[in-house]
Amino acid sequence: MASIARCLRIARPSVVSAFAQSSVRIARPFSVTANNELRKYTREHEWIELSDDKKTGYVGISSYAAKALGDVVFVELPEEGKEVHAGDALGAVESVKSAADINAPVSCKVIASNLTLEESPSTINKVPEDHSASGGWVAKVQVTDEGIADLEKLMDEEAYKEFTAAEDH
Repeated sequence: MASIARCLRIARPSVVSAFAQSSVRIARPFSVTANNELRKYTREHEWIELSDDKKTGYVGISSYAAKALGDVVFVELPEEGKEVHAGDALGAVESVKSAADINAPVSCKVIASNLTLEESPSTINKVPEDHSASGGWVAKVQVTDEGIADLEKLMDEEAYKEFTAAEDH
């Protein structure tokens, strides 16, 4: 299956460009977690937000990816206990436009999946970067020592915004 980044390049460019150039600020729902300096992004449009101890975190797809994919109709969740390396497929997401793998941003072990997404996959479209009980996160993970090192390769929020802006041009 293709990565989210590859699917976005295939998706209608006008939709992706319109989203990136939009100057409209969308109000974040109350349940959405605050911006966190421990949140990092991949070039494939996944995110990880670590707890303060940097041993556990939540993984999902970015708002940018969710918007570009369109209406999500199915999410394949990872199994509890699954161990993956950075870049390995953690799960998958299918939308009305395409299907894509959700890759692990860092090396980690899955300790929980967001079962809400089985019943309501469109939650990813509503709150993709929220790790609350009603959010669009995909998996809660335990970060390995190798995963801590993988964090250095990821982008912070500002770098990710610049990356997505450049990707649209």
